[in-house]
Amino acid sequence: MTEFLLPLVLGFGTGILSAWGVGGGTLLLLCMTLFLGVEQQTAQGINLLYFLPTAGMGLLQHRKNGLLDTDLLRTAIPWGLPFALLTAWLSTSLDTDLLRRPFGIFLLLAGCMTLKNTKKQRGNP
Repeated sequence: MTEFLLPLVLGFGTGILSAWGVGGGTLLLLCMTLFLGVEQQTAQGINLLYFLPTAGMGLLQHRKNGLLDTDLLRTAIPWGLPFALLTAWLSTSLDTDLLRRPFGIFLLLAGCMTLKNTKKQRGNP
């Protein structure tokens, strides 16, 4: 009966953090693999389903508020789409254990860069 409670709490918590801009989708992926025992590929698929509607709503809101850099989008989208498709296709042929370590390193580096940029914005060296 209470087997749904932990996934519900984790989903709710990561959703709140995502709304604050903390990266709830990434946290959801980690929570699913570490705490719920979901296989990484399944967790990534669920994360994508979680991400698409929230990203779409964010895009609409940014457009409404005039916060989109349309020149940058016109440059990035034609390059980003084919490379995203290519890397998605390549990742299906790789062993997921091979992808875990680089993904973990990427998360650590992204976190460090975020902390470094936050310090710069506050005026700290």
